[in-house]
Amino acid sequence: MNWTMILKIAKTHLLTKKRQTIIAALGVTFGIGSYITLVSFMTGLNGMLDDMILNQTPHIHLYNEIRPSVLQPLDYLEDSGLTAIRSVRPKQRQKRIHNALALLKHLSTDQDVKAALPKVEAQVFYISGPIELGGVVHGIDVIQEVNHYNFKDYIVNGTYQDLAQTPNSILLGAGIAQKMSLDVGDRIRLSTIDGNVFSLKIIGLFQSGIADLDAVQSYTNIKTAQRLLGETNMYITAIDIKLHDMHKATSIAQSLEQQFGLRAVDINTANAQFETGTTIRNLITYAVSFTLLLVAGFGIYNILNMLIYEKMNDIAILKATGFSSSDVHHIFVSQAIIIGLIGGILGLALGLGLSMAIDQTPFDTSALPTVTTYPINHKLSYYLIGLGFALFATFLAGLLPARKAGKMDPVHIIRGQ
Repeated sequence: MNWTMILKIAKTHLLTKKRQTIIAALGVTFGIGSYITLVSFMTGLNGMLDDMILNQTPHIHLYNEIRPSVLQPLDYLEDSGLTAIRSVRPKQRQKRIHNALALLKHLSTDQDVKAALPKVEAQVFYISGPIELGGVVHGIDVIQEVNHYNFKDYIVNGTYQDLAQTPNSILLGAGIAQKMSLDVGDRIRLSTIDGNVFSLKIIGLFQSGIADLDAVQSYTNIKTAQRLLGETNMYITAIDIKLHDMHKATSIAQSLEQQFGLRAVDINTANAQFETGTTIRNLITYAVSFTLLLVAGFGIYNILNMLIYEKMNDIAILKATGFSSSDVHHIFVSQAIIIGLIGGILGLALGLGLSMAIDQTPFDTSALPTVTTYPINHKLSYYLIGLGFALFATFLAGLLPARKAGKMDPVHIIRGQ
């Protein structure tokens, strides 16, 4: 088989019918370009929404949950008739994790654990003049939070260094600051449930993008939180664990609960509804993207099918001069692949151009102040999939018309003329 001759004839056919060739190539171009633009934008948007949750959610949240005992006093007694128990109350327990520093040291040696970060959580009232708001203050290891949870990305005013270095300072939730008309440099009083009142300096504002959280939570360094509660540096109420492999979170959480008798909430349990929404959004994205590629494939098939009918005389001449059915078949398949290759490359360029244009488009929203442009996921695999589908779709689109062309009888064609 002379592939040089076959490709030369295929090229000649395409050039003599430039209009049909251009239309077929543009069908591939717009199909692939639309696919890349849509999937890059939608997955970028989904990634941004995922990051809003995952960047602020530990893989495992370990804490001492105050809950009723599984066995009540009556359960320890044998049935000996009428038993009366008066004023049964829950056992007084502290929220702190017993021997937390030793537990942190143990977790740091676990091969599955990437980081174990201590946290002190305090229920407080924010007080500014006559305004009082209930909320939560998180005492954190600021530097570790920045390194492992992108904490600094959500600071809209001020710096994390100020929070780490300035004693008696607070990073106030943006929703709280708005409700209480406070700003950086002001002071706010915090009252704990035990009646301790502290005055803290606002060194920055924090905005996670989740309004309900920004209206109640704030951050301070862990030492300030311990002083706020009147506790020592041994006082830790929770440990946030980040794993090397997030998919192991459920099994490791169950193991930690059994081993230490603490409550361990894994990221899958904490965000079950969000994960369902993410799955549905991804399903819709890929379904629409596949539909775009499929429509482009049918357009290519129709154009190539019409091209063969217009080339009947050429087919008859080729067969009459000694070309076999296989040769004719390969000529038209080659035409389809050439169209797919040209259209696919142009589609990649179109998709990249549109994606970059969207990526530079300003995205101004008060809910996400750290996001300045629309999110785009420039993933190489999308471009490889687009080009691969362009070649595959054009090959299939040209296969049936090519087989039809190979089976045509030149005598019938000439006689029909």
